[in-house]
Order: sequence, then structure tokens, then C-alpha cells
Amino acid sequence: MHGYANPARFLRLARLLTAPLLIAGAVVTAIVLWWGLTGAPAEQLQGETVRILFIHVPAAWLGMGGWSMIALASLSELVWRHPLAGIAARAVAIPGAVFALLCLVTGSIWGRPAWGAWWVWDGRLTSMLVLFFLYCGYIALADAEARSGQGGGRIAAIFGLVGAVNIPIIHYSVIWWQSLHQPPSLGMSMLSGNSPMAAPFLLGLLAATFGFSLLFGGVVLARMRTILADQQAEARLRRRAMELADA
Repeated sequence: MHGYANPARFLRLARLLTAPLLIAGAVVTAIVLWWGLTGAPAEQLQGETVRILFIHVPAAWLGMGGWSMIALASLSELVWRHPLAGIAARAVAIPGAVFALLCLVTGSIWGRPAWGAWWVWDGRLTSMLVLFFLYCGYIALADAEARSGQGGGRIAAIFGLVGAVNIPIIHYSVIWWQSLHQPPSLGMSMLSGNSPMAAPFLLGLLAATFGFSLLFGGVVLARMRTILADQQAEARLRRRAMELADA
């Protein structure tokens, strides 16, 4: 990991990977979503509404996965002082928030015909809403620290670690509390080939998750490059201002 702590070395790798990740992610996602809308069979109980599965579930996984990445980057920043850790956490925050919001919106659309309500204060829904608010708070806090130049990113990193407590709550909420939300359909049973999800839905879901993950990775790399470029430009402006002041 520390081999890529040098921003110049990281940028060389990021330039090579950003476009392929974005293009591959866009192609895979478009194909899977088109198949989900036109080719996937209707589900026995939920009918045509089940098609939203191919957006809702990957969005939920990436919303939670994004905060897990923020927590790991925050730990790396606080413990090992990795110079790119804080930048990585800031880069993940906005796409993670977008996927968390997409999960909430598609869940409400799906919940209306399934439950008869757009929203219920269910354990899974409420904890996912809390995750979206945590993203908003982290984005505001990290930007404030970056603008002020105070704190060195430590306050945002601590917030990122504390917020990770919500991730297991989201995951286990349908088990711990009586919930309208269905229990997890995927788990260790997949390894033995006994998944309760029918093969067309399972394969489509995994393909959609793969496509969205490629897009997520490409966006994160692009944002990291942008943040690094902004920092380098700001450093050059400071040096130029100091040179003019000394002249």
C-alpha cells in the first residue's frame, strides 16, 4: 500500500485505470439494466416490480461499502499516516452518498406496491437514512477542514470511524427487529449453490453489482485525481504568493 503513497506514482496508475473502469462499468451496467427491464422474468409474487432489484440492491451494497472504505481509509490515516488515505476517504464520500440516496429512493418506489406505503420507520430503512445523513455530515466536515487548513483531516477521520458503527446495524436490522423488509436473500448458502434467489435474478444481480462497482471505482479514482490536482494548484499559488511577498 505504501508503495503508492507517492502522489506522482499513484497518479500514473490512476490515469491508466480511470477511463477503462468508467467505460467498462457503463457498458456492463447498461447491458444488465436493459436486460433487467426487458428480458428478466416477472417474479411470482411481486410481478414486474421486482425489476427494480437490479438497481436497489447494488445501490444498497455500494452505499454501505462506501462507508466501509471511508472507515478503512480513516483508520489508515490516523494510525499509519498514509498520505493518500484522507484523499481516498473524501473521494469516496460523494459517490457513496449518491448510492445511499439511490437505495432510499428505489426502496420507496419498490415499497409502495409491496407494502402499500412509500415509507415506514422500519429498522432497515431508518438505519439506511441515518447512513445518508452520515455521508452528508462527513462531506461537510471534510470540506470545512480542507478549507480551514486546521485539524489535518483527523476530525473527519474520527467521524468516519465512529460512523462505521451503523454498518452492522443496517446489515442485521432485519434479523434483530421485526421488519417489513425481507431478510437477506444472499449469504453463505451461495457457496453451496443453495441460494433462495432464482438463477436469472441472482446472475443479473451479481452482474449489476459488478457494473456499478466498476463505475464506483472509476468515479473514486477521478475524484482522487481532482482533489490532488486542487491541492497541488493551491500549493503552487501559496509558493507564488510567498515569492511575490519576498520580492
